[in-house]
Parts: sequence; structure tokens; C-alpha cells
Amino acid sequence: MEEVSTGSGSDYSNSWISWFLSSKGNEYFCEVEEDYILDRFNLTGLNTEVQHYAQALDMITDNLDEEIQDDLRGNLDLQARLLYGLIHARWIVTARGLAKMLEKYKRADFGRCPRVLCQSQPLLPVGLTDVPYEKSVKLYCGRCEDIYSPKSSRHGSIDGAYFGTSFPHLLFLVYPNLIPPKSGPVEFGLPQRAGDVEGGRRSRRIREEEAQAEGMGETGSTAAVALKADRYRPRIFGFQVNEIAKLQRWQEAVRDRQITRLEELEGNAPA
Repeated sequence: MEEVSTGSGSDYSNSWISWFLSSKGNEYFCEVEEDYILDRFNLTGLNTEVQHYAQALDMITDNLDEEIQDDLRGNLDLQARLLYGLIHARWIVTARGLAKMLEKYKRADFGRCPRVLCQSQPLLPVGLTDVPYEKSVKLYCGRCEDIYSPKSSRHGSIDGAYFGTSFPHLLFLVYPNLIPPKSGPVEFGLPQRAGDVEGGRRSRRIREEEAQAEGMGETGSTAAVALKADRYRPRIFGFQVNEIAKLQRWQEAVRDRQITRLEELEGNAPA
């Protein structure tokens, strides 16, 4: 899912991790500390998910034999990216990893929510599955509790498994003071640029046009469109977050009543 950008020989003269983080499209990643990578306990089970695991690990830690064949190096680079991504997913749910991602969140490095009522709330990356090569990364808004696709195609091609399904919800669990209110201004982060405002307006217009086009399909039923909508369910290590789960049950009950009302209105509408 991730775009591959090959580096020159001079790029490899620095550490592999520094080169990887400085490559275009990898801005969502943070640096995994070397002592974490070298502790084999932290990598338990990854040898079954990555081909040429030992050599890929050597590449990440800059211990790869320089005489390795060029055709194998290309494949190893892909495997090293996969291995680093899976290690990254484990790292960012540790105390030190959360602290590093927190700084990126405060700078709004992952973008801002396009919804008007969220008032440019910073987003957090999240995976829809912990299995690689299945779903690309999404961006979670803690205010509207919805997910969005990244604006950039480079970021949109990143594998969601490199961030895991638990990260944003664990961050708010560890730092409860960062849980955004449902209304009011954002209390931290960089000032929103004019380009961000215009970009948010354009993305909203596109979504509204797509929604209108979808609603004007074969059935033309707003209730039918609403029933097709998927609801994102926050989870930490596979378990739904308790308070959010209770809120979602209430929200879904309200939605069901609204859909029933829409169906009644559409049924009573003149042909």
C-alpha cells in the first residue's frame, strides 16, 4: 500500500531510519528508538510476518552486509519498510512512543478535521485492522469520533497496520486532558492556515456532491443511504472503549428513530 521511493547511495550513508523518516510520504511516522528495536522481546512474532526477517532487521539497524546483491537489496528494502512499520505500530502504544506522537498531534502533523463544527480539530492516524496489506491508514477525529482518508495520495497509500487499531484511543486514555470537547475552539495546535480553510471547504463540497449523487441513485431514498453508512467503532486491543460504546448505542438509537421517521415521510410523500 505504501509508495516506494528509492534512495541513492548517499542516502544510505546516514542511518536507514533517518533516511526512511525523511522520505516523502513518511511524515506520519515517528522515530522508533534503537534500544527498543534491539530488544528482541519487542519483536516477538514478527519473524513470521516478514520475509528475510534477519536481514531486514540488519538493514533497519545499519548492520547489513555491504556486499549484498543489488537485486536482493530491492526486496530487502520493501521488507525493511514492512518490518519498521510493524515495529512502529507496537512502539507508538508505549509510554515513550505515545509521547513522541503527542508532539506531532499538537503540531497537527496529521491534518485537521474537515467538518465545520469540529473547528479544525487535529487528527490522529489509525488502522482499521492490525493485519498488513489489508487497509490503508485513516485519520481519526476525537471530536466527531469519525474517520477520514488522508488528503495526500502519498499518505493515503500507507498501510494502516503501521499504526494499529488502538493508538488514538490509547493516547486519549493516557492523556485524558486531551480529549476534545464536543463544542468550542481547539485549545492547542498551530493556527490554521488560510489554505487549510479553503481545502476544508473544497473537501466538504466534494463530499456533499458525492452524497447527493449517491442519494439520487436507483432508490432515491435518503433513509436507504443512511442505512448503508458504516459506523466507526473505537477499540483498544480489540475491546470497545466503554464510555464511547455507551454513547454510540445512544447515538445509534437516535439514528434508528430518525431513519424510521424518514421512511414514514418518504412513504407518505406524493408520487
